Order: sequence, then C-alpha cells, then structure tokens
Amino acid sequence: MRASSLRRAHILLLAGALAVPAGAQAAPRSHKARSAKAAPAGVSVDYSVNLAGIPIGNAQLTGAFEGARYRMDVSAVLTGLVGAVTGGQGSARSSGGISGGNAAAPLPNSFAIATRTSNSGIAVRMALANGNVTQAEITPPLLDTGDRVPVTAAAKRGVIDPASALMMPARARAELTDPENCNRTLPVFDGATRFNVVLSYGETRQVEKPGYSGPVLVCNARYVAIAGHRPDRPGVKFMEENRDMSVWLAPVEGTRVLVPMRISVRTTLGTNIIEATRWTQTGGPTGTAKGSEAQPTATVADASLTQP
Repeated sequence: MRASSLRRAHILLLAGALAVPAGAQAAPRSHKARSAKAAPAGVSVDYSVNLAGIPIGNAQLTGAFEGARYRMDVSAVLTGLVGAVTGGQGSARSSGGISGGNAAAPLPNSFAIATRTSNSGIAVRMALANGNVTQAEITPPLLDTGDRVPVTAAAKRGVIDPASALMMPARARAELTDPENCNRTLPVFDGATRFNVVLSYGETRQVEKPGYSGPVLVCNARYVAIAGHRPDRPGVKFMEENRDMSVWLAPVEGTRVLVPMRISVRTTLGTNIIEATRWTQTGGPTGTAKGSEAQPTATVADASLTQP
C-alpha cells in the first residue's frame, strides 16, 4: 500500500467519511451551553457521499461525550458502480480527552483505522499522550520510495488523529456558533503523513435536516502538507493549491463540541460532497447516551498499544 493511498483514505475520512446511525430522535433547537457536569451526551450522523453530483457511497459518524472525555467512531462505504469496482470501505475509532481554555482541542490517547479495497487493505494503530505520538504501526508496512519528506519526532508532537479532527471543541465562551469557533488549525498525523487543515470563518447558515434545525458555521478549509508526503506528486500540489474546500459545523446539544454537517472538497474528478442526511441526538437527563455503544460497520484494528 502506497503512502498516497493511505493519505487519500484518511483525507476521505477526515473530509467527512464519517459510525452507525441511531434512532430518529430530533435534536432540540436550543444550542446554549450546559453545565460541565451534564449527563453523557452524543450525536450520530448519517451522510451521503457524492462526487461530481453522482452518489458514490455512505458514511456515518458517532460521537460520545462525557465531561472532558470523548469517543469518535467513523465509517464509510462506497456503493453503486464505484463500490462494485473498488470495493472501497473504511472505518476509524479514536478516544481521549479535551483540553480546556481558549485553545480547547482534542487530546487523543488511541486511534485505529482500517481501509480496504477489492485488492488491498491497510490498518493503522497509534497510541498518544498529551498530543504526542508514543507508538504507531502500519500493516502492511509502507513502501520506502525515497522521495518522501521525512517524518521527524517533532512532526509527531502536538498532533491529533483524523477521527479526532472531526470533533471540534468550542473555543469561544459565547454560543457554539460563534464565528471564532471556525478559526483554528488542525495538526493531523494519520500514521504516515503529517498535515495541517487550516480553517477560517466564512459565514453562518440556517439548515434543515432530519433531526436538526438551526445554525451552522461555514468554515473555509486549506490543506498544508508537513511531512511524510511526496512533494513532487501532482495530487499533493493540487491539494495544497486547492481553495475550494469547506466544512459546515453544527453544535452537539449538551456539549461544547461541534461536528461536521457537510464537507465539500474539490478534486481532480469533480467536487466531493459529504452531507448529513440524518442527525440523531443521543444521551439526555437519564445519563444514558443512547446509541453511544454502537460499533462501526467495518472492523477496525485494536487501538490499544503498550506504552514504552
């Protein structure tokens, strides 16, 4: 498996190929913050995946949040002719904590991803502590092409994994849809490549989806390659020059967290749009996050690695 294939699979997940739908419980319209001691809460989102206006797959995201702890499950499956030809599917899982303050960010402690096509597959496991990668393994190992930017120890510090990057803690003290919550840089390491996703505020919109009615932040996105990539590859250059990328962030009721409602990325084959088709709020005053025990549709590798 080439590093570029791994990067594409992880960008697909990061770009919104997001774990299993729950019941059809509508999300409340109020998005005001609750006490930090609120009962466990979560969200489950179904997405459609379209390329150049053609449906090519489905994706799901499940996030469970309790205090400063979180877990994210993500999966995607290509369908139709594309799925029949490629057999593409993938799933990821991440868990950890959330740092506080104006620089609130995920602090993952474990991450695992497994992707598969009709003729190949790859799995990645990582262990992290305080934003630093302590162990990482890729199965099967990536080919050494000799032209990749080296991934140094410094490139694996202060990072988040692709699944955790889909969970964005609020940074502003005001409403979750305060424009300042768009403005952030996501320092992502996927086990092979290190890149930044730079977000900036674009606008605020009102959306109506099954299970959700309310405002979303529209954030412009930019890809910045850091390490592990092959700088002369056309795909890398295309993504670095790409200014046609955005993510719509919606607040999760009962938390100080936003997750994607829609992600749009222009590709060489057309615009890839991953958009929510159902939003299901989980958890509540009983302290039970309904659906938070759901498992991704594809099996992921065990993310527990022994600390050195």
